[in-house]
Amino acid sequence: MKKIINTDKAPAAIGTYSQAVVYDGVLYTSGQIPIDPKTGDMLPADFSRQAHQVFKNLQAVAEAAGSGLQNAIKLNVYLQDLNDFAGLNEIMSGYLSEPYPARAAVQVARLPKDSLIEIDAIIAMP
Repeated sequence: MKKIINTDKAPAAIGTYSQAVVYDGVLYTSGQIPIDPKTGDMLPADFSRQAHQVFKNLQAVAEAAGSGLQNAIKLNVYLQDLNDFAGLNEIMSGYLSEPYPARAAVQVARLPKDSLIEIDAIIAMP
């Protein structure tokens, strides 16, 4: 049976989806973009600030489910510009430690609300 995860510490869904779903001991998050959950506003177009907010949003969803980013199995990262790849690695190392999860990082033409980054995650439940 699946369990829907919802927290006000991460941005509310802006479409027909849930923030996350737990199924069979695994948490599947929806893509997080850099929206401040307190204000509902998109952060300015600064990659570092946006990436930090995305990781904070993912952490909030994981904690609401009873897990955390340290249990991440796989991240899918969508970037508007692959030139931000090195910055992504630096910022990611502040939220995750070795052994790192599997990860894909791709450049896309456009993201919701013209975000510079979006990340979704598959996270093990403890």
